[in-house]
Amino acid sequence: MQLLPLVRPSGELSKDEIARYSRHLLIPDFGLEGQKCLKNSKVLVIGAGGLGSPVLLYLAAAGVGTLGIIDFDIVDESNLQRQIIHGQSDVGRFKSRSAKDSVNELNPYVHVQLHNERLEATNAIEIISGYDLVIDGTDNFATRYLVNDACVLAGKPYVWGSIFRFEGQASVFWENAPGGLGLNYRDLYPEPPPSEMAPSCAEGGVLGILCASIGAIMATEAIKLITGLGETLLGRLAVYDALDMTYRFIPLRRAPIRTPITGLIDYQEFCGSGKPASDNKTNVPVISALELKQLRESGMEMQLIDVRGIEEWNIVRIEGANHIPKNKIMTEETLSRLNKEDLIILHCKMGMRSRDVLTEMQKHGFTNVKSLDGGILAWIRDVDRSLPSY
Repeated sequence: MQLLPLVRPSGELSKDEIARYSRHLLIPDFGLEGQKCLKNSKVLVIGAGGLGSPVLLYLAAAGVGTLGIIDFDIVDESNLQRQIIHGQSDVGRFKSRSAKDSVNELNPYVHVQLHNERLEATNAIEIISGYDLVIDGTDNFATRYLVNDACVLAGKPYVWGSIFRFEGQASVFWENAPGGLGLNYRDLYPEPPPSEMAPSCAEGGVLGILCASIGAIMATEAIKLITGLGETLLGRLAVYDALDMTYRFIPLRRAPIRTPITGLIDYQEFCGSGKPASDNKTNVPVISALELKQLRESGMEMQLIDVRGIEEWNIVRIEGANHIPKNKIMTEETLSRLNKEDLIILHCKMGMRSRDVLTEMQKHGFTNVKSLDGGILAWIRDVDRSLPSY
């Protein structure tokens, strides 16, 4: 639906700004007034990763006056396949600082506010309240619900996007939208999906250039909200399939039963994430990479089972491991062929999937099973650095 401009125009543009944004100024219905709205706007981008990269670069180039960046993560080499705001020399730096440098290099007229911290229920409303709108480029449901609820309470529009493998989605949520047509993220997802049904890009992969496609949609929606141009995605879900090169637009409606959002909650618990793996050792038997190395060197009989997908197995594997993917090992047929008396060590990439398998095996009477804490990445880090990481 078309909305009034979210931001009022600023004062005059300087001579240099007119030259820089001249291609915008030539567009009918955009012109000077639209550019002044951008100059006067404050946009918070949550996450300087795959989606945040194109969003930040295009909003900076467009002339958004203030860009807030919240990200506590460090640039890793595996990020560079899709997170185009960072370069090789940025590996090991905070993503927020790397992104700020790229924005400043692209457009010195943009003011960048850094938030080198994790967005939490304790700080979300305070941070979000200082901006006109919020763009969420994160990849987990707990943060999405947190951002949504904080935006509802702060009365801010929320531009959302999601990517996985070859498909992406985007929409606009704004509970306080004019005309009583407001929606929020909980109208699309009233309840979070089970954690095993929502793998991250680190587990399932993503086509790097898909980030540009969805990020460009998100940046476009932000500009439309700021300037009041065009029909926004409020009330519609855009679904893009890169393999088929198709776009679908699905109407969104308010959920039939809505629970009022009156405050922020524990979103890790709400999404079933619970405590981090390292905090659950009393419930799930684990073994460290160094302990596993010592057991193997001692000659102890064991079964080392890799429960990752075949694509991950083909990238790197621990010598001597057997490959039984998670979806196969958790079947009655496969479990019946394993000896319950044997010492079985399970591992995946980081330790979460192997813990899920271990829990299922315990239900079937397996009592001598352990999960490799930190997964194969811990093995590479602590035991065999000659192996490639991913």
